Amino acid sequence: MDGRILLLVCLLQVVGSSNISQRHDFFDVILNDKYDPRVPPMNEGKPVLNTIQLYIQGLDSISDSTMDFKMSFFIRQRWYDHRLAYQGRFDFSKVELDTKVMSNIWVPDLYIKNEKKSEIHAVTVPNKLMHIYPDGLVVYSIRVTGTYSCQMYLHKYPLDQQTCSIQMESYGYSTDTLTFQWNDTPLIRRPNLTLPQFSIGHITNHSCDVTYSNGNTSVTFTCLGIDIEMSRSYGYYMIQVYIPSFLIVCLSWVSFWLNIDAVPARISLGLLTVLTMTTQSSGARATLPRVSYIKAIDIWMATCLLFVFAALIEFSVVNVKTRVQQRKRLSLKEIPLLLHAKDDVSNEKPKLDNKCRDEARRVDKLSRIVFPLVFLCFNIIYWLVYTIWIPEIQKHD
Repeated sequence: MDGRILLLVCLLQVVGSSNISQRHDFFDVILNDKYDPRVPPMNEGKPVLNTIQLYIQGLDSISDSTMDFKMSFFIRQRWYDHRLAYQGRFDFSKVELDTKVMSNIWVPDLYIKNEKKSEIHAVTVPNKLMHIYPDGLVVYSIRVTGTYSCQMYLHKYPLDQQTCSIQMESYGYSTDTLTFQWNDTPLIRRPNLTLPQFSIGHITNHSCDVTYSNGNTSVTFTCLGIDIEMSRSYGYYMIQVYIPSFLIVCLSWVSFWLNIDAVPARISLGLLTVLTMTTQSSGARATLPRVSYIKAIDIWMATCLLFVFAALIEFSVVNVKTRVQQRKRLSLKEIPLLLHAKDDVSNEKPKLDNKCRDEARRVDKLSRIVFPLVFLCFNIIYWLVYTIWIPEIQKHD
């Protein structure tokens, strides 16, 4: 039994040493001075066909103020380099290259057009993979994390939907030398991929070849892109913005039920609601870019501010109506020729005052109905419009 184990160990050592020897021979035969990594592996003048697949590992840090997003993904590329084919010369199924050797192999000059900042992970070694198959197939994968620009349309903010893109293009090789195409399974995303502020919808792929003009000539470069549809989760804004501002508007209506003589209370309530709405409006827009168009949150906050301001103005109207007849009565008292009618004027005092106070009360009673009714109509129109409406600029995109 011990002899069989010893024989098996010896055979494994022989096979292992033979395999190592073959790999040394592979590098000597294939990656010799005749192989030039600076030259694309065009076969019979045909452009190199690079097949691409993306594995999306993470999406986070979507910023409205800087209009960008952060994404981590694997770029998997496949192309044929006939100079690396070893079928019939070596008997191993594939060659797995070390990162130090990869620099000696030609790779496509893929870059991301809308990149702001990105990096290839290098812990504990550069996160790169390269396998070479007997027929010359090269499989190349790298792990990338970066920040990419995303053109956002905030007309419906925070009830908006955004589409962010990644566009991969060849930087130096035209379509005469290099072309990209999607793999049969172009996109794979990590299960349970979620975002705190957005819900991820469809992720679609497309071709985006572009032609650049260079004086009298034009050059076409290959390009592939993905579009990530995202709908903003507005539960946070309902709790932090919409419901508090709605309650502040309702609070301003309490003034209509207070006594018309409670001047300090009604003034304090009106000023408090106006200042609170102003502060909340500024806080809601603090993280947004200073765009020139009107957003949905601007309409809401401006309307709420208008309602609380109108409630304060309503008290001013009521207060003026309660005091106008008092001023008239006091002016009559100051006329010397009518001093003998002092008793008559005093008798008219309740009649004059009651009339103007009744008018003031009628304004309050009318406001109790008109203000909530108009605000209700505004809410119906607001939520219908911003739920159904799609900005024209997003339709064209």
